[in-house]
Amino acid sequence: MPDDIPTIDLAAALADDAPEELLATVRRAAETLGIIQVVNHGVPTEVIAGFNDGFRRVLDLPRAEKEQLASPTGHPNRGWRQWPDDFGRLELERFNIAQYDDTQEAEAAGLSPEHATLYRHVNVWPPQEPGLREATHRYRDAFVDVARRVLTLYARVLDVPADTFSLGDDVHTTVVVNNYPKWPYDSASDEEKLLLLEHADSSTVTVLHQEGDYAGLQGQHPDGTWTPVPIRPDALQVFTGTLLTNWTDGRLRPGRHRVVAGGSVTRRSSAVFVHPGLDTVVAPLPAFADPDGSDFEPVSVWERANGNVEEYLRVFGRPEQLAAWRESRPYVAEVIS
Repeated sequence: MPDDIPTIDLAAALADDAPEELLATVRRAAETLGIIQVVNHGVPTEVIAGFNDGFRRVLDLPRAEKEQLASPTGHPNRGWRQWPDDFGRLELERFNIAQYDDTQEAEAAGLSPEHATLYRHVNVWPPQEPGLREATHRYRDAFVDVARRVLTLYARVLDVPADTFSLGDDVHTTVVVNNYPKWPYDSASDEEKLLLLEHADSSTVTVLHQEGDYAGLQGQHPDGTWTPVPIRPDALQVFTGTLLTNWTDGRLRPGRHRVVAGGSVTRRSSAVFVHPGLDTVVAPLPAFADPDGSDFEPVSVWERANGNVEEYLRVFGRPEQLAAWRESRPYVAEVIS
């Protein structure tokens, strides 16, 4: 189907002699789905494998060992955590890595003391994998490069200058590894068992790699129907986030997506969420702004990042998780064994 999520040869699309049909496919997907797959993206196989293999070993550890990798202060976006559905069944394990390990590293990288407070809750690095920190940095840097190149491509297909969607030198990122379990319970339909609820990311773009034996990741068409994102080991998925939608005054649709249960093995995805620097205020750019006004309000990247945890816990936090956060202690959700 022409409206399904396209696979784009990124190098070919960025070439001076890129076929018009290819560029038209990119533009159509960006405007209607907000999701593309890219191949020939330039990320070395060993960079992806080094990161994924390390985290596969971590997430395959016995649960008692993984519990020691939870945030010591109960931060929901640091280290390992798991969450159950309303029946106590495990839906998802997640490992979160912030851009900097602590406030000292953030300030050394040039962040202001105020912005560095975003990292007062430290990263948790598994001692079982001493090379994982370096592998994560390589992975993140390579995916940020893909994000920049895709933004250049989007500028091209929208006929605006190549640097229109510049992230700047102080790009803000987070890295997330998701582990979706095999689902042995009966489900009559996708809607009856979602392992990750439908949403659009709050990034500029999100770059993801997925592994598994079923296309559990789905993207949403404008009419509300869903289409699977095929698993290709050589492909990366790129999702338009709400910041890019804001920049384009709604021209580029945010990539709404969800994850459904299924498959005979654990499904894993690893994402890098890419934003401009924390000092940035995102508002419709002049090339896209409607002279009659816009429905999009300016968004402060700093204010959104600084309020992220409280907003998450307000919407999704359970009483025992909120208590752990307020008391600055580890939280591990109980699940059915």
